Amino acid sequence: MLTSLSIRDIVLIDKLDLSLAAGLTVLTGETGAGKSILLDSLGLASGARADRALVRQGQEKGMVSAVFSVEASHAACVLLEEQGMDGGDGLIILRRQITSDGRSRAWANDQPISQSMLADLGALLVEVHGQHDDRGLLDASAHRALLDAFGGYGEELRAVASAYDDRRAAAKALVQAERDLADAKKDEEFLAHAVKELRQLKPQPGEETELADRRALMMQGEKLAEDLGGYQETLAADGGVDAIVRGVLRRMERTDTQVAELLAPVMEALDRAAIELGEGLAALDALARDLEFDPHELERAEERLFEIRRLARKHNCQPDDLADLLDALENKLKAAEAGDEMVAEARRRAEAANALYLETSAKLTGARQAAATKLDKAVTSELPPLKLEKAIFRTAIEPLPEAEWSALGADRVSFEVKTNPGTPFGPLVKIASGGELARFILALKVVLAQGTSVPVMVFDEVDRGIGGATASAVGERLKRLTEGAQVLVVTHSPQVAARGDRQLQISKRDVDDGTRTTVVELTNSERREEIARMLAGEVITDEARAAADKLLTSN
Repeated sequence: MLTSLSIRDIVLIDKLDLSLAAGLTVLTGETGAGKSILLDSLGLASGARADRALVRQGQEKGMVSAVFSVEASHAACVLLEEQGMDGGDGLIILRRQITSDGRSRAWANDQPISQSMLADLGALLVEVHGQHDDRGLLDASAHRALLDAFGGYGEELRAVASAYDDRRAAAKALVQAERDLADAKKDEEFLAHAVKELRQLKPQPGEETELADRRALMMQGEKLAEDLGGYQETLAADGGVDAIVRGVLRRMERTDTQVAELLAPVMEALDRAAIELGEGLAALDALARDLEFDPHELERAEERLFEIRRLARKHNCQPDDLADLLDALENKLKAAEAGDEMVAEARRRAEAANALYLETSAKLTGARQAAATKLDKAVTSELPPLKLEKAIFRTAIEPLPEAEWSALGADRVSFEVKTNPGTPFGPLVKIASGGELARFILALKVVLAQGTSVPVMVFDEVDRGIGGATASAVGERLKRLTEGAQVLVVTHSPQVAARGDRQLQISKRDVDDGTRTTVVELTNSERREEIARMLAGEVITDEARAAADKLLTSN
């Protein structure tokens, strides 16, 4: 509910702080007193277009703050939290500032927000209905959701949403399968040749580097073999270095004991040298055998290396990626070879998903038609007491073109009326006059009230041009709406005013620097006088007071 409204320097209001409560609050006062200023201020705080003419003359800026108290799980709190903002735990403060040059700023719970964000929040918190209102029930795009909320067929809606998701996914898969097949068919000959080449080559990761190293080593093999042979020949001259060292060792070992002791360190060193020489000669022999030059092996290595590099250039990839490329090309070739069947299977799935969507959406259409019949009957029954006895309300349900099918079904829903026999049905906003429009909206709101989550409803002169029993019927319906929401109504009707739980009187007074609008909550005795004035006019009679008492006590 709206708990308070603070206004600073808006039109004729310099400073106003209103505390509001649940139930039905009526706003009364003479024509021109400034009742519309309150509605304009609330509209400004809830996202309506900012007009610099709203700033009080002579001031640089105007400000409006509206405080709402809702459940912490309300959609407005959820929206704030989804935007990474403070949801207020059910307390939402909307604030709007407008300057005399037309600039506007907005805040929600003291956090800056855009005007569009403010409008989204305002739409979740306040509904304003009147002869010039073009939102809410007059927005045909919202009629389907209103009918669905009234009908309560959530299972059918969920089934359609699920079928729509499946249908869209299947259609996307079919398009992709057809695209893949077209690409594969276009390149099938190339793929077959490429796969054949790569299969014959059987490239391995790291093979190109290994072959390059082997090729370089083999190309140097002949010269290295000559050099190694020279090393072996030198080391083997005169019986070989190893034999010479070991011969010297044997001669030293044959010396007498005293000399052998002196030669012991030398003999140990020579023995180690003989061992190392033997190992070196063996390694040299092994290397010479490994580097034996084989022209045929070099040719085979070069041919394979050149082929690997050629295919890498051909496919614009690194040589080490050829093995993965073969796997990818084989998969594409399989897709090309099996593509027709894959497309056929994707088409079967798409057709099945489409059939399921048609089936579930047809059930939803049936549920909507049943709900529409019930809604039409309920709304039409509300019209005679509101002096719309010749009017007929209907809910039109038409099939949408396939391009507009969605998770919400395949129907277009719109509320239509005709006000006199023999005239055609048409949209509410085009058929009904200003006063009739407000009463049509009231009748709709009474019937649809159980499905709304908007905590505040405002009606502007819903009783315009009516009186007596009709005005009493309007008041009774406004009172009924308070079972699900807080209701504020601007009224000139004493019958409607008497239905209120509280009454705010708007009046103008002259001050030194101009005219000011003031708002006061009336006491019980003051309400009696105000309703008597509304009944009698300028001169309040005892009869008018008695009639006012009767209205107040009967309500």
